[in-house]
Amino acid sequence: MHQLTIAGKAYRSRLLVGTGKYKDFAETRAAIDASGAEIVTVAVRRVNIGQDASQPSLLDAVPPSQFTILPNTAGCYTADDAVRTLRLARELLDGHPLCKLEVLGDPTNLFPNMPETLKAAETLVKEGFEVMVYCADDPIQCKMLEEIGCVAVMPLASLIGSGMGIVNPWNLRLIIDNAKVPIIVDAGVGTASDATIAMELGCDGVLMNTAIAHAKNPVLMASAMKKGIEAGREAFLAGRMARKYYSADPSSPTTGLIGS
Repeated sequence: MHQLTIAGKAYRSRLLVGTGKYKDFAETRAAIDASGAEIVTVAVRRVNIGQDASQPSLLDAVPPSQFTILPNTAGCYTADDAVRTLRLARELLDGHPLCKLEVLGDPTNLFPNMPETLKAAETLVKEGFEVMVYCADDPIQCKMLEEIGCVAVMPLASLIGSGMGIVNPWNLRLIIDNAKVPIIVDAGVGTASDATIAMELGCDGVLMNTAIAHAKNPVLMASAMKKGIEAGREAFLAGRMARKYYSADPSSPTTGLIGS
């Protein structure tokens, strides 16, 4: 199967994972290993990656030599805050340009503020960042983000942390069919079947955090998500049979039967 390519780099895994909400860094690393993920996203405002030299750094457990670190702007509500946060992350990660942009509009539902997201994306692309962007499942605005120069567009499946799965598959298909950059579902996945459905729709990947970290057994759920992603991708490539609502088609041949 073709690998996932983002900003010119190829990845075997199409599962991207977050690092928040685990009980400790050891559990974080164990879940990441079980997931098979190669891209790991980190909330710069919430997790220490070198901002505080006196505290343990996540990068000791998840080193950049083994994973592609994807700093994100979780907790930012304006374009200016998001841009400042990612400039800091680039310094902490020795000039690393790949980043995840998210600009939130509401602290209760964590839905993206799209005008501020578009504004921040323009600034970051001009400054040389390789922007993967969390956004609404709006086909028009997704296309606008692609045209700005984002290297991947990441529409939500449903609200962050909700576990509701894909609530609008039709919008996702519109986005996928009109895109020339990777489309990665970001937010809302609750279990492995949600990830499989996203991949069966034709998404290039899925990014998740809460679905793994808040499972009763995060490491086992991470393993399930890995398998769900792989199964969904294979099913998409295989091409499912057509749905036939008003006719039956026996699975065994009806010609050449004994006695016929």
